[in-house]
Amino acid sequence: MSYTIKRVGFAVLTMFIAVTLDFFLFRVLPGSAVSGLRCQNCTLQFKQAIIHQYGLDKPKFEQYLIFLVRLLHGDLGTSVANNQPVWSDISGPLLNTLPMLLAGTLVAIVIGVLSGVVSAWRRGTLVDRGSLWTSLVFYAMPTQWIGVLVVFYVASVLGLPRAGIQSSTLGILGTASTWATIVDRTRHLILPALTLGVGLYGQFALVTRSAMLETLGEDYVLTARAKGLSNLTVIRRHALRNATLPLVTLIALSAGSIVGGAIVVEDVFSYPGIGLATVDAINQNDYPVLQGIFVVLTVSVILANLAADLLYMRLDPRVRRELDGVTG
Repeated sequence: MSYTIKRVGFAVLTMFIAVTLDFFLFRVLPGSAVSGLRCQNCTLQFKQAIIHQYGLDKPKFEQYLIFLVRLLHGDLGTSVANNQPVWSDISGPLLNTLPMLLAGTLVAIVIGVLSGVVSAWRRGTLVDRGSLWTSLVFYAMPTQWIGVLVVFYVASVLGLPRAGIQSSTLGILGTASTWATIVDRTRHLILPALTLGVGLYGQFALVTRSAMLETLGEDYVLTARAKGLSNLTVIRRHALRNATLPLVTLIALSAGSIVGGAIVVEDVFSYPGIGLATVDAINQNDYPVLQGIFVVLTVSVILANLAADLLYMRLDPRVRRELDGVTG
């Protein structure tokens, strides 16, 4: 219980520091959300009224306190571009991004684990070297470059859409059925998810290979082999089960890079998710929306790491024994 309380307290403290940095970073940048406005009616008097409306004429510390109070009430502010609540602007793109993140992460885990297991089992062979170098190449390759390769060599072969989240002709002759909408959105999801997954699978493959090599040298694996169990049974029941524990931590630690990769992927495929919303907010100098997006993504990454810490404690008996010993 004390471990859980400490981890939750550390996560709350990290959120507070991240939110504070998020607030002040946008205030130290040159200009402001209002100075970037471009419109025919943006006279000096109009901008002064907007500055007063958003409280930008108040001292920074007072703005900070107002920001914290609103944040505690779930208010992320108001967009300068359309004068709408920030949450209403980013909730839709966020819901569009979640399926892509889940699908891309699943692709990375499946390909990475399979590649890592085969590489470790065939250590020192041509298969191992080929898998290792392929993983390193894709791990080092920029996400946008992978997206371009997917567009040129995958989209045309499979006949998949290259941009957007749904076809412009969907429902043009009437209301589209739920199944037709799901199929159409899934087709648009494949390429972004594949790009994200291929860009991430390298780190999962490398970690799985390293963990498998360590596990395959354990005494219980040698005992299982001596009992005459098949290679598949040894890997599935004994080696892989313990080798997947580091993946729990890796998934949480890579949450930030997954989100960062999603921003680039959505820009490449014009996928209307949180990444494309970030790019649009940057182009419009909409600082409140950017600030809200960073708060949501930062809190999500911190919560993912907290969940991994607590889950790892439950999955690994050694950690539980150490904690029980400390508590006792």
